[in-house]
Amino acid sequence: MRKAKAKLREVDPDPRYQDTLVAKFVNNLMLQGKKSLAYRVFYEAMDVMEEKSEEGALATFKKAVENVTPQVEVRSRRVGGATFQIPQEVRTSRKISLAMKWIVKFARARSGKSMGQKLAEELLAASKGEGGAFKKKEDTHRMAEANKAFSHFRF
Repeated sequence: MRKAKAKLREVDPDPRYQDTLVAKFVNNLMLQGKKSLAYRVFYEAMDVMEEKSEEGALATFKKAVENVTPQVEVRSRRVGGATFQIPQEVRTSRKISLAMKWIVKFARARSGKSMGQKLAEELLAASKGEGGAFKKKEDTHRMAEANKAFSHFRF
């Protein structure tokens, strides 16, 4: 071990819901340090979701993150000149981080409308088990399943 492990930073809960998951999500959504703008976009999305979903917006948001969270992923490993895709369990912190990044990425890729609208639509789709972010999780799991034969190369 060359260096000490990086210390995990505590994230303060967000102002409206007093939830650290929301604060982490807003940090992923933020561009160029504009956190207040990121909060405005997120809360706009939550307001839209409040109107459209049966259960509350926060419950829908948590369900969406849970649905997009991957359990396994493939990592590249060189063995004797060949590169193998080796399926591995995902660490808990990385699972949530990947889920949030995918939701933000696919929300940005949606066409038209404001970012708040696009984010709301992506979160609603993810909570129902559809949308780009959910498809990404499915693809990741499929890749891991296809490469299960190489799991004995695990590091």
